[in-house]
Amino acid sequence: MAITINPISPIAFSVLGLDIRWYALAYITAFIVGYWLFVRLMRRPNSGLTLDKKQMDDLLTAIIIGVIAGGRLGYVLFYDFGYFLTHPLEIFALWHGGMSFHGGLIGVIVATFLFAHRRKINAWKILDLLAVVAPIGLFFGRIANFINREVMGRPADVSWAVVFNGDTPIPRHPSPLYEAATEGMLLFVIMYCLYRYTNLRNKPGALGGIMGMGYALFRMFCELFRAPDAQIGFLTSWGLTMGQLLSLLMFFAGLAIFIFAIRKK
Repeated sequence: MAITINPISPIAFSVLGLDIRWYALAYITAFIVGYWLFVRLMRRPNSGLTLDKKQMDDLLTAIIIGVIAGGRLGYVLFYDFGYFLTHPLEIFALWHGGMSFHGGLIGVIVATFLFAHRRKINAWKILDLLAVVAPIGLFFGRIANFINREVMGRPADVSWAVVFNGDTPIPRHPSPLYEAATEGMLLFVIMYCLYRYTNLRNKPGALGGIMGMGYALFRMFCELFRAPDAQIGFLTSWGLTMGQLLSLLMFFAGLAIFIFAIRKK
């Protein structure tokens, strides 16, 4: 028997007529918690990275721009290019939804390298720390997806399948919660332990490569329960989704980065 849930409004609250959405709160919370943890890890002995307050603020600004611009452009290019080609102004309508993690990741990498190049800092050391804190953002983002009833799962007959009152009566996998648990909590625990209790932090790029591989594996697994995007569907007759294809490419990119980091003296 499925679990029946009353839908939660995507608007958390309103201030002076301005609607504050859960998705926006998820991003804000992720940036605040991520910033705090990044600073704590950086200040640990042998972190190999030292940024002052102004540099941290500049880095945060660069990351925010990279996440938003990369995430949106990634969605446009990977998931609905035909629509945005005929409706170009909709690219800027972020409030209508549509963000890609893979695009956001590329945006963060580009923003980090530009930031590090200007200040003559090893960009891979920054990305390694970001790899530890990034799953926090994934966790909050997937919770917001569940609240908004976005990227929901495929029809299911398991006892924990979910039906939202007023929506389709078909029970579905709560796939955003699967992703919050794996790409978010579990991946964070793995990355944090690797940073704290191994010497991989002394190999710039190694943790970033592991995070890329770890996310890719968890995402490909969760895509088995997540309904494909309606405008794309399955890419192959045997059920490959766009998320799995992008994650597969991400896995091999992470593997290449990890091997390079380990072998580099």
